[in-house]
Amino acid sequence: MSDVLDGVKEVVVDVLKIGVENVNESTKFIEDLKADSMDQFFLIDGLCEKFDLSISDEDARNIQSVGDAVKYVESHK
Repeated sequence: MSDVLDGVKEVVVDVLKIGVENVNESTKFIEDLKADSMDQFFLIDGLCEKFDLSISDEDARNIQSVGDAVKYVESHK
């Protein structure tokens, strides 16, 4: 498992207060984890902080799953 995937999972588990066993690369934030708009805001904020990134609102709208987040972080490191 990649360091980026581990980091994304850590943010998701922390923000949504769920067990890591519920999170994998294909997990969708809204459909699978029932994240609302505030959860999504805190997920993006957590990713920015964890990986020292700046994620635009437009890019944030395209991050809908754990896999999307991993790809985004890997391509913007």
